[in-house]
Amino acid sequence: MKHILLCLLPGIALLLQMPASTAAVIKVHAGGVSSAVKNAQRGDTLLLLPGNYKEHDIIVSRKLYITGKDWPVIDGEDKYQLFIVTADSVVIEGLQIQHTGKSSVTDMAGVRIANAARVIIRNNKFLDNTYGIYLQNATACTVAGNMIRSTIGDGVNDGNGVHAWKSNHLLIKDNTISGHRDGIYFEFVTDTYIQGNRSFRNARYGLHFMFSNDDTYRQNTFMDNGAGVAVMYSHGVSMYDNEFFHNWGGASYGLLLKEITDSKIIHNQFTRNTIGIHMEGTTRVDVERNLFQDNGWALRVMASCSGGNFVKNNFSGNSFDVITNGTAMLNTFNNNYWDKYDGYDLDKDNIGDVPYYPVSAYAVITEKIPPAMILYRSFFTTMIEQVEKVMPGLIPDKLKDDHPEMKKLQL
Repeated sequence: MKHILLCLLPGIALLLQMPASTAAVIKVHAGGVSSAVKNAQRGDTLLLLPGNYKEHDIIVSRKLYITGKDWPVIDGEDKYQLFIVTADSVVIEGLQIQHTGKSSVTDMAGVRIANAARVIIRNNKFLDNTYGIYLQNATACTVAGNMIRSTIGDGVNDGNGVHAWKSNHLLIKDNTISGHRDGIYFEFVTDTYIQGNRSFRNARYGLHFMFSNDDTYRQNTFMDNGAGVAVMYSHGVSMYDNEFFHNWGGASYGLLLKEITDSKIIHNQFTRNTIGIHMEGTTRVDVERNLFQDNGWALRVMASCSGGNFVKNNFSGNSFDVITNGTAMLNTFNNNYWDKYDGYDLDKDNIGDVPYYPVSAYAVITEKIPPAMILYRSFFTTMIEQVEKVMPGLIPDKLKDDHPEMKKLQL
């Protein structure tokens, strides 16, 4: 034993003489961020002091913690892109990142994360950038607590607030996003969680999925967008506890679903949208415990939809509850509350004794002849509805709720 200790002593002595490997905190003044990032060691902290940093194409290729004091401004002067993160576990927070350029060749972003994992972008201000945060081949990254706002351009031809492409296991949380083309855009993004964001006044969608599977969005607010949310060509998308408010216009929606399967829409609020939910080519979508209130059309379910379950939803104050474009109905409606239901409940079980047909005759007419909408709420429409009750001929008889609730449901 003594012999072994004697052999180890030189090595122990050498270790004691080596300097401790601790991360440094480096203060950075205006004009020095690029060189500081280049010269820092892995794990260092860069503290950017107040000032206007007119620097661009700042490549972060090692693990760093980059933070600011009193909101230092990183300014792209309407010409350049700014941070490009290519290393894992980088953190950027406390900065004001603004005025990227616009290019037909490069999608210029305030922060671009490329081929990296576990990067955190939090509590920053992104102002008037083409793309706020761009995630490309990113894994397990977090975008949280940022204010992302654009007042430039017309929105439709601009970039998105948060843009993710071919990424997975992201967390997009508690951001405020406005003025972009889409607030949040996902393309080929899987297993991602989106929670607590406010996305409003974006030109196209508050949130947009394309070919993105097994994602969840929860407790977000989508307000005053061209349309609230679009989910297209995806499966396994879970939509819980969100608010879709005042997405209003000639062809606007609270939620647009196109070619999606095996998804859930549970406990959301659709209030004052032109169309609450527009569904086209959907399969096995569950719509449960949602509130549809004061919309133009609460539900627009195209004849191409099948296997959907509409259960225990409240429909109140909508101009039209449901519209479809065919007579076939391959979806199920049960135990919903309809404020227009005028049936009876003789056995007092709080379930209507006769079915409710949520498609009105006038809704069918306006679906086929949109200009007929000008006669809405006229004596003519009242007469049509009364005639339809006596001699049904327009409304699809298979689209009905066999067990309508007599009282508003507690959602």
